[in-house]
Amino acid sequence: MNEMILLKLGELVLKGLNRRSFEDRLVGNARRRLKDLGRFRVYTKQSTMYVEPMDADCDMDGAWMAMSRLFGVVGLSRARACEKNAGAMLETAKAYLDQELRTARTFKVESKRADKSFPMTSIQLSQYVGGELHDAYPHLQVDVHNPELTVHLEVRDYAAYVHAGPEPGAGGLPVGIGGRAVSLLSGGIDSPVASWMIAKRGIALEMVHFFSYPYTSPEAREKVLELARLLTPWCGHMMVHVVPFTAIQEELRRSCPEELFTILMRRFMMRIAEKVAQRCDAGAIVTGESLGQVASQTMEAMRATGAVCSLPILRPVVGMDKEEIVRLARKIGTFDTSILPYEDCCTVFTPRHPRLRPPLGELEAAEAVLNVEQLVREAVQGIERVRV
Repeated sequence: MNEMILLKLGELVLKGLNRRSFEDRLVGNARRRLKDLGRFRVYTKQSTMYVEPMDADCDMDGAWMAMSRLFGVVGLSRARACEKNAGAMLETAKAYLDQELRTARTFKVESKRADKSFPMTSIQLSQYVGGELHDAYPHLQVDVHNPELTVHLEVRDYAAYVHAGPEPGAGGLPVGIGGRAVSLLSGGIDSPVASWMIAKRGIALEMVHFFSYPYTSPEAREKVLELARLLTPWCGHMMVHVVPFTAIQEELRRSCPEELFTILMRRFMMRIAEKVAQRCDAGAIVTGESLGQVASQTMEAMRATGAVCSLPILRPVVGMDKEEIVRLARKIGTFDTSILPYEDCCTVFTPRHPRLRPPLGELEAAEAVLNVEQLVREAVQGIERVRV
């Protein structure tokens, strides 16, 4: 039988009457990720999802990579299916895991018997296959506590499966099961990590990027689009809403106190993000704010920026320090792009002495000289949408 991929479901198995909807979403997400890699059969049974190639030319390495980034899966294994009898499982283990069995020094066999009609118990099956493997590979020593190689045998409804130890999956919940949100994507380290973290909780994302040409370059815009592309293996295809922000920033510089510029700019970003959210039926706004990291991320500043929105603002990295965020950025593959030396709109007209704890009334008074609704409307009308 062909090699296939077994995926262990995570917290989906704890769901009650709506568990089926979670599994259906996960299977749909998997099929979309696999559609360009060949013809695969994808189905779930007994808290396991099966990815079975239907043709010899299926890209199994590509499928493995895609499934390792599929939210909703906590572990995955490349496995070989065989008939449900002990002899077939033994011969499959010898053939499929021969290289691992030759190079390991210690091993054990673990069996799971989901099909209770199978005549041997899990312990009996492990003892039989383990004993035969020990005879076939006499250099191997049995170590039931810390073996170099664990041979896994699973007896399930349709077949038996042989594989080595599973590798960790992406975890979380299937993207889209929790609704949709818009995420503010800058060119920095934090916002891609925040987007990844909220997608892991089952949220489909639309990205919003504020672009201040000519103060920010086309290369800076392309950098942000590349960050979005790097997130798609985890989050799925998404739309990036590129907002023209130059007019708003220039009006703030002309009309408002310099020390309030950063917070006023953030308030405009939130207003525009909420308009985008209304267009795409999103239920929340996601930001990469980390408490106390910069002047606009004090508690008072966050309260002031959030005051212009009615939607909830999700800040998944708010309690993380920079080292933790960088570690995650490296893991998901966005760090090297995030540190490319292209400016973003948040660095344009940065005040020399920004206010850390601006009173809300003072901000509202500064905005009173602006035609806020018109500035927001013109920015929204000028949005460029880029599918990645």
